[in-house]
Amino acid sequence: MFLAANNGAAFGGLIAVVALALTVVAIVAQWKMFEKAGEPGWGCIIPIYNFYLMCKIGGKPGWWVLLMLVPIVQIVVLVLVLLGVAKGFGKGTGFAVGMIVLPFVFFCLLGFGDATYDRSLAV
Repeated sequence: MFLAANNGAAFGGLIAVVALALTVVAIVAQWKMFEKAGEPGWGCIIPIYNFYLMCKIGGKPGWWVLLMLVPIVQIVVLVLVLLGVAKGFGKGTGFAVGMIVLPFVFFCLLGFGDATYDRSLAV
């Protein structure tokens, strides 16, 4: 019985380490993406401010942050902002869907990849 409890604790610890590593990678990738877009990279770690910056990068007005407080509407707003971010980096709708489904992967592609930001493309 004691051995099973230790295995569970070890597995839980492993999950925590993997989650922490993924979180750090996501923060660094978003930091790089923000800098590519001409915004302060540190803004990605401030909870509401990061979405405000995301709105700016996606070509949406900053007051859309308030729409994130409305249930159901927040889903539509998030999709539109991420679509604008993807277009700002010269990517298409499929890439925006990837940002919604697998954000760790697609934010890394924007942050560490060769994508460049053009504010005139973000709509």
